[in-house]
Amino acid sequence: MRRRNVRRAHERILKYDNLILHPTDKLNIDELFDVKRPVYLEIGMGKGNFIIEHARRNPNINYIGFEKYESVILQALVKLEEYDLPNLKLVCADATNLLELFEKESIDKIFLNFSDPWPKARHEKRRLTSSTFLRSYEEVTKKPTVIEFKTDNRGLFEYSIMTFNKENYLFSELSLDLHKDKEDIITTEYEDKFSSMGNPIYYVKVEK
Repeated sequence: MRRRNVRRAHERILKYDNLILHPTDKLNIDELFDVKRPVYLEIGMGKGNFIIEHARRNPNINYIGFEKYESVILQALVKLEEYDLPNLKLVCADATNLLELFEKESIDKIFLNFSDPWPKARHEKRRLTSSTFLRSYEEVTKKPTVIEFKTDNRGLFEYSIMTFNKENYLFSELSLDLHKDKEDIITTEYEDKFSSMGNPIYYVKVEK
């Protein structure tokens, strides 16, 4: 899906103190948040609906939203102006730099929602559920590594199931049509659009 460029996005995001913009050093989790709590990370948070709602409902958990596009993260920052959420911080950076930005075993859970499917075989390593990325998640998460994954893309879902299995993850939850199987689901912007079109939402929760 084409991303809309937001005029003066870079200039506008500089005013927000709940954003860490293109960090180059490791993030100190204890300095990010006033209170020490479990830390949940969403990689590719988009416009922020999912993680903002999680942070609102769960003040006893600290959340980090990870998004590489400035125009997209700006839209999340604007939404956050409506709330006082000291348990949520946003990071504008690329997920390929995860190991450089997070200490070992500093994250308690990872959310992957509607990631780019990168359907061409030559782009497999860019998929956020590739073995390369899974091994980086294992480095930065406490044990067991816990990942929740949602997508509307059947091909990506099947690929991810095979990769989780190959990397010896245990499947604790799985749904081929999440919105039929569960109620009170915290959704993303893409999820609302796709489910309103009648598309099934695929979901899996794994641990290692």
